[in-house]
Amino acid sequence: MNTRVFTSPLFLGFDHLEQMIERAAKNSSDGYPPYNIEQLSPISLRITLAVAGFTMDDLQITLEDNQLVIRGRQTDDGNGRVFLHRGIAARQFQRAFVIAEGIEVKGAWLDNGLLHVDLVRPVPQPVVKTIPISKGQAKAPVGANRMVDGGTSTDY
Repeated sequence: MNTRVFTSPLFLGFDHLEQMIERAAKNSSDGYPPYNIEQLSPISLRITLAVAGFTMDDLQITLEDNQLVIRGRQTDDGNGRVFLHRGIAARQFQRAFVIAEGIEVKGAWLDNGLLHVDLVRPVPQPVVKTIPISKGQAKAPVGANRMVDGGTSTDY
């Protein structure tokens, strides 16, 4: 089912947001590893993932376009151990979070089986721009196509 969110003509140029929403919906299907998202202040967030059994060398964090991607892959170092029962699987994972423009990753650390990733959203400065209104004839928009018909040119 594809429901378009930004179909109103009042939302101009928001196609990339629609793509990000669809991407986020795809990523939310798997529940492993469990995670929390915590707001520490009006401008800072913390993502915490439960990654018991993973070492720092087993984990990788990348920023790809507007996605924070966290991957985990355990190396099976049996070291000659013989398991009578193996209930703790060496499972790999990939968890992606779609983040907004301007959000910065400030750091990450691993503590007692929890991976913490701190994010900061700087407060944007409001931008006000006055658009001049000119008097006179309507002008063709920049990049308007012109059609030549019988020796006369017409904008369309």
